[in-house]
Amino acid sequence: MKNSKLSAEEVELLNTKVGLYTLLKKREVQIDKVLSEVKYEMKLREYQEEMIKLQNWVIETGQKVVVIFEGRDAAGKGGAIRRITKHINPRHFRIIALDKPTEDERRQWFFQRYINHLPKPGEIVFFDRSWYNRAVVEPVNGFCTPEEYNIFMSQVNAFERMLIDSNTFLIKFYFSISKEEQKRRFDDIVSSPLKRWKMTPVDAKAQELWDEYTKYKEVMLNDTSSEHAPWIRIDADEKTHARLQSIKHILNVIPYAK
Repeated sequence: MKNSKLSAEEVELLNTKVGLYTLLKKREVQIDKVLSEVKYEMKLREYQEEMIKLQNWVIETGQKVVVIFEGRDAAGKGGAIRRITKHINPRHFRIIALDKPTEDERRQWFFQRYINHLPKPGEIVFFDRSWYNRAVVEPVNGFCTPEEYNIFMSQVNAFERMLIDSNTFLIKFYFSISKEEQKRRFDDIVSSPLKRWKMTPVDAKAQELWDEYTKYKEVMLNDTSSEHAPWIRIDADEKTHARLQSIKHILNVIPYAK
């Protein structure tokens, strides 16, 4: 590594706390990768500071915010949510990741179990998967009937319109990854004793059912992306890019006092 090859801005980045920490934790220093990581961390911290301001505005003005994260298994939805919420007040946000419905929940109106988790005034709710399970995961895996799927698809746009009309901000992200990247991430999960618990029977069949997921995904994105609640597609093959893009979009569309 020769400093003569670095710009003054790059040297300044490496001399920050983040830069020095990143350099010291690397056994083998590849300066391009270090600079890329430092730039990512600096931009992420900038956005996280803005998220604190956004949340303060939500609390002070009694706003309600719903952020939905959808995407294939291992697309990085949970990791993005963790970065977005890392420094905001935990008393005023919730992360909802629902398990399979109980027998009582199966007999009630489909949206009811989600309504129970919608935000109160002054609160942000992040859905790590949402009611859109019924648009893709459930029909692909036979967890709902064709009739239940059709009823959902006929109701979801009106349901979201009612949410927005009740003064709720609604943001819908779809994290899109390639088949090859999903396989790489699954292999990483299976090979790690600390991550292996994440692999579910549904995950295990995801590669085999790739084309079936694609068919339902495209219908969902086309038929439920409305003017009042559009889908925001995020290229998630690169996790750092996906995290920055999603947090940046939230900051752009919520009209907090910057």
